[in-house]
Amino acid sequence: MKRKKVIILTLSVLAVVAILWVIFGRKSQSTNYIIETATATRGDVSEAVTATGTIEPVTKVDVGTQVSGIIDKLYADYNSVVTKGQLIAEMDKVTLQSELTSQQATYDGAKAEYEYQEKNYLRNKALHEKQLISDTEFEESTYNYAKAKSAYESSEANLAKAKRNLAYATITSPIDGVVISRAVEEGQTVAAGFETPTLFTIAADLTQMQVIADVDEADIGGVKEGQRVEFTVDAYPNDTFEGTVTQVRLEATEESNVVTYEVVISAHNPDLKLKPGLTANVTIFIAERRNVVNIPVKALRFVPDPPSGEAPATGQMPPQEAPANDSLKIIWVQENNTWTPRKVKVGMDNSVNVEICSGLNEGEVVAIDRKSNAGLPAAQASGNKEESPFMPKPPGKKK
Repeated sequence: MKRKKVIILTLSVLAVVAILWVIFGRKSQSTNYIIETATATRGDVSEAVTATGTIEPVTKVDVGTQVSGIIDKLYADYNSVVTKGQLIAEMDKVTLQSELTSQQATYDGAKAEYEYQEKNYLRNKALHEKQLISDTEFEESTYNYAKAKSAYESSEANLAKAKRNLAYATITSPIDGVVISRAVEEGQTVAAGFETPTLFTIAADLTQMQVIADVDEADIGGVKEGQRVEFTVDAYPNDTFEGTVTQVRLEATEESNVVTYEVVISAHNPDLKLKPGLTANVTIFIAERRNVVNIPVKALRFVPDPPSGEAPATGQMPPQEAPANDSLKIIWVQENNTWTPRKVKVGMDNSVNVEICSGLNEGEVVAIDRKSNAGLPAAQASGNKEESPFMPKPPGKKK
């Protein structure tokens, strides 16, 4: 029985020792940390929206034909530079020429008949006014005249159509530009039915391109005309191209329950590196601050933890709640070997860096994080064991 009491007492002592070690040992370990810092620098702070898009010519025209037939000759090919009115293709004209000849003959006959019936009508009209012919004869001449006139006008329209169809067999470029697509070969038959067949696609000016970017509905609210854009293409991974938002289209596109809006971005292409159809990785800068003092946004969230575990002296640490003015924030700035809290006025942030409007100068060092120094050499770790740089120093003690 006595031996049992001794064992219980021993276990109790060991438990107390373990509890004290947990409380004070861990507390001591918690004092071992180092301060991660950053230097206030001057640069750009920007907020951007990313998207993907396709490179396209600003003006692109599909050249087709309105008549059916066989492609007789091609005078342009891929990458051909063409001018407005230049002959680029011809269709077989035999059938169209025969149609024109037939319509011309019909027209000539209708015209002769019309002229004869017109003279006959005028002559009978004069006789009828003098009551030298009956009403029946005059009405018959009037009828024949009206019928001949109708046939003449119809044949005139058919002749004009035949001439137009023959002209359509000669295909010319509607604009100055470059042929980027050719869809037919010589000898191929094309049928102009419900849809006009496309023979060529001509881009007006490849030195001026545009990017059609698909922007997510969550980001489209910040995109406006005139905003600066940077984009890259896989063909030139080391080059960054610049552009400007010229149009935000209102029509939404839904695909796989994802709603996007098309944004048109103009881009200069003097070197002709940008080719139609390339995929562009787009960054649209919806807000920018140029050449401003900035620090990592982590500095605004930094709160020191005194190594002693005790509350700091009054006035040495600011309250953790935000100041009344949302643009005023508290950061910790290094002055000599100590850290002091300072209120600064902040501007735009992009979740990485934040603009400092006032209260901090370029080159000053701020605290952004606290890291454990476990595993560091003893000489380096001991620097943070004895006291906290955030605690007040006794009078006369060196900082």
